[in-house]
Amino acid sequence: MTTKEYNLAVDEYSDNIFRFALKQLRNEMSAKDIVQETFTKVWIKHEDVVYEKVKSYLFTTAYHAIVDWVKKEKRSGDIETVGERAGQADAEVDLQEVLHEALDRLPEVQKTVVLLRDYEGYNYSEIAEITELSESQVKVYIFRARTALKTYIKRLDLVI
Repeated sequence: MTTKEYNLAVDEYSDNIFRFALKQLRNEMSAKDIVQETFTKVWIKHEDVVYEKVKSYLFTTAYHAIVDWVKKEKRSGDIETVGERAGQADAEVDLQEVLHEALDRLPEVQKTVVLLRDYEGYNYSEIAEITELSESQVKVYIFRARTALKTYIKRLDLVI
């Protein structure tokens, strides 16, 4: 990939990667860090990356960076999110918040595939390539994630 193609990839995909990371992490600063880290890693290997496959390569790199970030945060504990979650009980019920809460309850791989499919619009084969899963595994995870989301939202409807 040439420098011009790299710059074009930054212009074309940085917003999508930011949105993907933000949906996963729900922290704007961390999402920006993931975007920066993703493009840094791609620049280091830009000579080995074929421009036609850059979108998949970028999202695969971002996915792995997010997984690493989540593991690191679980080990260190994030004090800021504890306060945020404690204050959520007092807030009014908002559909967007309910959906985010339901997504946060999903296992990491289910959350990732459903976000790639439903928010970013990738097809099953692209998701399989990004997450390094088989296409049938992707379909199963998406089905299970959607089922869990429906169950959670229906259960919440009974409470409201």
